[in-house]
Amino acid sequence: MGRREGGVSQRSSIRMEFRAGLFTAAMVAAAMIILSSTPALAQKAKDKSPPAPPADILPPSPAPAPSPHIVNLADLLSVAGPFHTFLDYLEKTDVLKTFQSKANDTKESAEGITIFVPKDSAFSSLRATTFANLTGEELKSLVLYHALPKYYSLAEFNKLSSLNPVPTFAGSQYTLNLTDNMGSIRVKSMWSNPKISSSVYSTRPVAVYEVDKVLLPMQIFKSDPPLAPAPAPAPVDAKADDDAALSPASGKAASAKAKAGEKSAASQGAGGGYLAVAAAGGVMMMLLW
Repeated sequence: MGRREGGVSQRSSIRMEFRAGLFTAAMVAAAMIILSSTPALAQKAKDKSPPAPPADILPPSPAPAPSPHIVNLADLLSVAGPFHTFLDYLEKTDVLKTFQSKANDTKESAEGITIFVPKDSAFSSLRATTFANLTGEELKSLVLYHALPKYYSLAEFNKLSSLNPVPTFAGSQYTLNLTDNMGSIRVKSMWSNPKISSSVYSTRPVAVYEVDKVLLPMQIFKSDPPLAPAPAPAPVDAKADDDAALSPASGKAASAKAKAGEKSAASQGAGGGYLAVAAAGGVMMMLLW
């Protein structure tokens, strides 16, 4: 009896150990299956998830505005002339820096500048002492007198004439009277009334107009400046006259003239002879009668 019960108990213990081992093995296998399938499941779940919304697309930034063109007055006047005399005075008095500073101000609120530029011939038409006797301040005021502290196109001069007298860069005392007669624009100072002969440059904020005379304010010139003396006539070349007289052409002309005179004298002599014969014949007939 005791042995039979001990054997049954031993077999029961073995079965329980076997079952426990099977359970443990099953649990290990299940765990390994779960662990091995987790990345695939995660990837599958990721694939099934809704797509992420697209990132916001920003509009392209606008291109920067081109920088405004700045005109170099010295370069302009040196090639568009001949304005060499006026440019020399601009540089000598440092007024060029004042005008250029105004031309460089390209802001929309800038008023600009309008310059009246006399040609070289306008300066040479006046006596040289007209400008040589001026002081440094007078010469500077004269150059400043040739500009208005605001940009004006040619089309605006018609309205500008109603605002006469118009102050210049030289100050409120130095004024000009502008007239527009059917497109013929004149810029009147005390001693000159030049005409705008052409537009050298006109793009806001700079306008440069050519005038045919120098503007002469009464604040500087108390009387009308004298004009330059007229050029002396070219001297007669006596040697050229002698050479012309001795040239073959002149000799032929003189010979032809002499022959014409001889023919005229001969015809006059022949006519006189015929008259004498006729008169003698008439006298003889009267005596015989």
